[in-house]
Amino acid sequence: MKKKLPLVAALGGILLFQALTAFSQTNLPTPEAFLGYPLGSRVTPHHRVAAYVEHAASQAPTRCKIQRYGTTNEGRPLMIAIVSSEENIRRLEEIRTNNLKRTGLLAGTPTASPIALVWLSHSVHGNEASGTEASMATLHALLDPGRADVQGWLKNTVVILDPSLNPDGRDRFAGHVNQTGTVLPSATTDAREHREPWPGGRYNHYLYDLNRDWAWFTQKETQGRVALYHQWMPHIHADLHEQGANSPYYFAPAAEPLHERITPWQREFQTTIGKNHARYFDQNGWLYFTKERFDLFYPSYGDTWPTYNGAIGMTYEQASVRGLSVVLADGDTLTYGEAIAHHHVTSLSTVEIASQNAGKLVAEFEKFFDKARHNPDSRYKSFVIKGDNEAGKLAHLLALLDRNQIAYGRAAAARKVTGFNYARGKDEPSAVGSGDIVVSAYQPKSVLAEILFEPRSALSDSSTYDITAWSLPYAYSLDAFATPERIAADGKTPAPAPTPAAGDRPYAYLVPWTNLNSVQYLGALLQKKVRVRYAELPFEVNNRKYDRGTLVITRAANEGLGGRFDQIVREEAAKINLTLEATATGFVSNGKDFGSGFVRPIRTPTVALLSGRGTSPTAFGEVWYYFEQEIRFPLTLLDTEYFAAVDLSPYDVLIVPNVSASGNPLNEAALTKLRAWVKEGGKLILLENAIGGVMDKEGFAVKKYESETARKAAEEREEKEKLKNRLTVYGDRERNSLSADVPGAIFRVNLDNTHPLAFGYTSTYYTLKQSSTGYAYFGDAWNVGVIRKGNYVAGFVGSKVKSRPDETTVFGVQESGRGQVIYLVDDPLFRSFWYGGKLLFGNAVFLVGQ
Repeated sequence: MKKKLPLVAALGGILLFQALTAFSQTNLPTPEAFLGYPLGSRVTPHHRVAAYVEHAASQAPTRCKIQRYGTTNEGRPLMIAIVSSEENIRRLEEIRTNNLKRTGLLAGTPTASPIALVWLSHSVHGNEASGTEASMATLHALLDPGRADVQGWLKNTVVILDPSLNPDGRDRFAGHVNQTGTVLPSATTDAREHREPWPGGRYNHYLYDLNRDWAWFTQKETQGRVALYHQWMPHIHADLHEQGANSPYYFAPAAEPLHERITPWQREFQTTIGKNHARYFDQNGWLYFTKERFDLFYPSYGDTWPTYNGAIGMTYEQASVRGLSVVLADGDTLTYGEAIAHHHVTSLSTVEIASQNAGKLVAEFEKFFDKARHNPDSRYKSFVIKGDNEAGKLAHLLALLDRNQIAYGRAAAARKVTGFNYARGKDEPSAVGSGDIVVSAYQPKSVLAEILFEPRSALSDSSTYDITAWSLPYAYSLDAFATPERIAADGKTPAPAPTPAAGDRPYAYLVPWTNLNSVQYLGALLQKKVRVRYAELPFEVNNRKYDRGTLVITRAANEGLGGRFDQIVREEAAKINLTLEATATGFVSNGKDFGSGFVRPIRTPTVALLSGRGTSPTAFGEVWYYFEQEIRFPLTLLDTEYFAAVDLSPYDVLIVPNVSASGNPLNEAALTKLRAWVKEGGKLILLENAIGGVMDKEGFAVKKYESETARKAAEEREEKEKLKNRLTVYGDRERNSLSADVPGAIFRVNLDNTHPLAFGYTSTYYTLKQSSTGYAYFGDAWNVGVIRKGNYVAGFVGSKVKSRPDETTVFGVQESGRGQVIYLVDDPLFRSFWYGGKLLFGNAVFLVGQ
């Protein structure tokens, strides 16, 4: 990066900078003039970015429109700027609806007008800040009437510019850099400005990685953005990021693996765009690379999700400064201003190449959706979700399909087909029942639907950036099958089975313990001081069978609430559309009566969650979000900085999320404290690597080896592997490391569903393993969920570790004194989209140990 320019802010290098300076004297200020400082001299907070975008639009109202699409959890505005020629802005609604007609998502015949739609997304990771700064320079260039070249591009192109996808994370980062930076910026990575405190600015308020949330819609930023995206369905989507400081700049074409459903045209045009970027980078002498590291496989990225929706989806990765300047490994210095300039160049280059190919882009986009609707390439033509699946889980899945605008319907008639049975893992004859849910491949969202439902995704290269399995029937624990046959899906929704009427004053209300709604309802009642019990054994009453875990809410136990009892119970159920069942008697026909000791009272737990340095921000965020947004139950957030001084006696439950291998906060002093607290009745929930912190420690059930014989056998295997690898070819070192990797694969878990940790489940659960870590069956503990030999389901598992999960415990419960330790080896709340694990986590918090 020897070339030092003030801000080579666009195509044409220094000449553009001069043009910007001159144009600042008109009504449209440059970012520098508006902000009062040069771009790159500080990290601009979101409110100033938003103010500039809105002001710039107000100065060019015939060529730019602002649209807000929501606010963040911390109240910051989310917005886009839509920029084009005056003529296109006048007919903007026509252009938008015309494009939707090409997809088939809107009825009607499109006109022939070939207007390209380009969407530029900036800084989804808040501390990858240069993208947002570049968005202001890009917006100025797009609105600059002195830029004849740009104005020419906009005659057949509409640009949708989102300046900041993650304002909360950005401001966390901006505050850190602007507060810790020195008057003369320090480029050494030892400087405070380069060392963000936990949790860093990468994530949103709840510490979610928004770049992994595009398909799952768990976060409000995603929900608003993708709803707006669906109103436009752009032809190109560029996602502007940052990477390690010593990796200069990455742009398309993408690396393998590319999903097999990505079309030849989409692959080809990635190269076309990349060559245009390279032209400008070559002119400026800037380093870059392509076809490495950043693949197109996992469906929930800002490049893949648009790609599976017909666009040319790309990520652009700029070397990160994480401050105002940084010394690189080669001794050169990279400045924040240079990082901004690079992103600005690729942004305008993207608009240019879109304009030059507008006709072809529009034609291929229309062809993508025409094929999807009339002649899909998918192996499976119908995905069938059985209508008798648990209603709550089914409703949550259908809500996800609705948000993705994936069409579905009910099977019109019963029939027999051959298809892949997800539960059995093989092709076999299957029965389609009248009322089963059918997701047809013959629809606009065919490609996305297939990718989200396909049982096993084909990997062209095992070196991938994220998880390799995500099939929705496994994630939601639903009975389903996929068939190559086309099934009509125009049937009616069957009427729900009648449930016992509640009456005015029932003896007890009954709530089957089946899904996340059950957990949310329990939490709401406990906060209203309603006394709730759960059935440890199945029972039958009023000719209706109820399974373990059913909530039993008796009038007798709640006399203190008086006339408010029925009101509270019914109102809280209505808030979440939960159907209450009731009985006029406590005398059951099978099982234990409601006064039995097997119908146990549930005490309202006081819950604490450990956060801070040493814990995983995203793992912590999943639990925090689960309590605050999904079940709305209070918890106290503790920090590792002062955990040693915390009196744990007020807390019933302590949750330790995934921790870093190098900075595990569970030191010996912490373990001594936790052992004593558990024995006095505390419940300790350990997730993922937090379990490693107690392995082979006194008072904990986790052992590295189940016996001395097992230890010796493992050491012998390791020694043989070392000897075998002595002549490994140096050039194959990265590839060889993959053989010991499990980057997100699905395994079947055998559950002991007589244990409260597995109440509400059948004997099977599907887990997403993200590492090869496995623990032999626990001694002196309940092995509630285990992986047996042959339980692999889908996803990449390295050859060296294929058998490592066999005969290991995934979920276990250890009783210690009056308390419990719960071990959750795999994350049941992964990215909040792994719906099947949410009830199990509720069991851990509310039912185990009651």
